[in-house]
Amino acid sequence: MAGKRSIFEEVGQDTKRPEAPQGGMIDRGRGGARGAVRIWLAILFALVFAMIAVGGLTRLTDSGLSITEWRPVTGALPPMTDADWQAEFQKYQQSPEFQLQNSQMTLDGFKSIYWWEWGHRQLGRVIGLVWAVGFFGLLIARKMPPGWTGRLLGLGLLGGVQGAIGWWMVASGLTGRMVDVASYRLATHLGFAFAILGLIAWYMLSLSRSEAALLQARRMREGALVTWATVLAAMAFLQILLGALVAGIDAGRAFPTWPMMGDRVFPADALYVPDGGAAIRAFFENPGLVQFNHRMVGYILFLATLFAWSVGRRSAHLATKTAFDWMAAMAFGQVVLGIVTVLYSAPLHLGLIHQLGAVVLWVLILRARHRAAYPVVQSVRGRA
Repeated sequence: MAGKRSIFEEVGQDTKRPEAPQGGMIDRGRGGARGAVRIWLAILFALVFAMIAVGGLTRLTDSGLSITEWRPVTGALPPMTDADWQAEFQKYQQSPEFQLQNSQMTLDGFKSIYWWEWGHRQLGRVIGLVWAVGFFGLLIARKMPPGWTGRLLGLGLLGGVQGAIGWWMVASGLTGRMVDVASYRLATHLGFAFAILGLIAWYMLSLSRSEAALLQARRMREGALVTWATVLAAMAFLQILLGALVAGIDAGRAFPTWPMMGDRVFPADALYVPDGGAAIRAFFENPGLVQFNHRMVGYILFLATLFAWSVGRRSAHLATKTAFDWMAAMAFGQVVLGIVTVLYSAPLHLGLIHQLGAVVLWVLILRARHRAAYPVVQSVRGRA
């Protein structure tokens, strides 16, 4: 039995104290494989980026209506024999595009546009397969980070909806007297692609840090910058939709002049609709008005970006300021690229680069918003 201690006796140095638990409750338990999920999402991001590029080329080469049926499974195999190619060509010959615009097209010419559309659809199948393998693989291996199952399942569901929207878009050009897909359906299809890409980018940013780090960073949230970045994201998304309308009716070639549209600020006959329909249709179908709207929103977006950048320069966090710097630089580059594209009547290569520039700007805006919502603390030694 141990003897009595004096109330003045000092505790010996060999007395062991219980160690404090490392981290909080949020760090305890199964954490999942955040790094593996990020790699998987990075692959999906690259594939969706490629999908947008191939989709742009499909539209710019007028290849989107070359496949007249929606066969999600059996359509994965292209024509294998001369008889198969003839059968596909005969189906295309029944379309308004062939009868009204491409009646002189040969089988070889058909093959060149067929491969663009087939590649576009095939890439969509690959994206669906990569998502399914990654998602269900994480579930089976019990490596899904807590709280992420619903969000990552939502990506797959959006991808399925996107496939249906793609066919809804193509179907609009296979009936009546339309030689292209309906521009508003094209805008819906492209808008969904950018929404999916934006979610993937946001998830990758969030998974790059632990939940504990995000929770702590949220306490330093820069509300004004988050608000401005949200406004910019909404305006950029609107501009993307307007750009799809421009591409859908080839409005980028209508007025190859800048800063004026022809010899006017506002294009002549801007509310004219060919068949005398409602004036509201001019906002979707009149090349002059569609291009004018795309220009005006572009100017407003650029000015708003400059203002947000000036606010971002006052941030106390270097990573946040840098994110807004890159966003502003890309916005300037995208404006210049848009002007050059118009002046050269939107050739294929410039139109594609301009579309991909929109992808980069969209992601940089979302990155700036994430940095403002979850600031990265910088130490005095310059390390995060």
